[in-house]
Amino acid sequence: MGRRRRPRGRNVTGILLLDKPLGVTSNAALQEVKHLFKAQKAGHTGSLDPLATGLLPLCFGNATKISAFLLDADKRYQVRVRLGETTSTADAEGEIIESQQADHITREQVQAVLADFTGEISQLPPMYSAVKHNGQRLYKLARQGIEVEREARNITIYDLQLLDFDAPEFNLLVHCSKGTYVRTLAEDIGKALGVGAHVTVLRRTLVGPFDEEGMVSMEALQLVAEEEGLHGLDQLLLPLDSGLNHWPAVHLGADSSFYIRQGQPVLVPKAPTEGFVRIYGADEKFIGVGEIDDDGRVAPRRLLANPG
Repeated sequence: MGRRRRPRGRNVTGILLLDKPLGVTSNAALQEVKHLFKAQKAGHTGSLDPLATGLLPLCFGNATKISAFLLDADKRYQVRVRLGETTSTADAEGEIIESQQADHITREQVQAVLADFTGEISQLPPMYSAVKHNGQRLYKLARQGIEVEREARNITIYDLQLLDFDAPEFNLLVHCSKGTYVRTLAEDIGKALGVGAHVTVLRRTLVGPFDEEGMVSMEALQLVAEEEGLHGLDQLLLPLDSGLNHWPAVHLGADSSFYIRQGQPVLVPKAPTEGFVRIYGADEKFIGVGEIDDDGRVAPRRLLANPG
């Protein structure tokens, strides 16, 4: 019987707020940072298009176990939209497939249309997206010139602000739920105005509890790696429970900690009445994610095997 191979890399845990550079895929950025940290395990919390820059939380070690909750978190973007041109990808990377005169569109017209895209709306995922159809990513089919039927999804636009307007372009601030395609939002706004549109600049500025404060560029990471080594890089990592700071915390005693680790819901005095919670054990260490069940007890949802 062969010996089990030891994992390659360091067992490092935490969250890094990367300022993803322009023109790089999210996975390529992740792999470069993972290499800098010499980390065993790392993952990102939802792709940004190569065209997009900004906040890309990267989870290392145990933090990968809570990354799904960041995937479900609300997002905020700053986006520049160009009216009058529709492209194959709904952004500046695609080919222009239709052009119309848009200089006559006014700020007031744009402002009026934005009201129709605020709140819960239905959105059709674009062909250039990672959504799967019969096991294949849509963008792979799109690159082959294949277009398939997609099901519309309900998403929520919490806030949609017109920051400035200089026809035929304008800047928006978009605060939205998970699953929102900002490229599609821009394209649909252009359709509503009768002239088409596409995204020229896209920057993510918020993911769940994280905003631009604390973001680190790739250049800054490389500089820290050269000057301070792995110790300096580790100082940039946030605690893994920082990704859940928008949820209330519950603190368990020794008995409750034992039972919840056995998968059993526990009764916690003064716990919230609904929703997800952060769970801390008797030693005050974060041990995982729980959810308030129907009878008010804290039920385990995602626990860490080795907290700390």
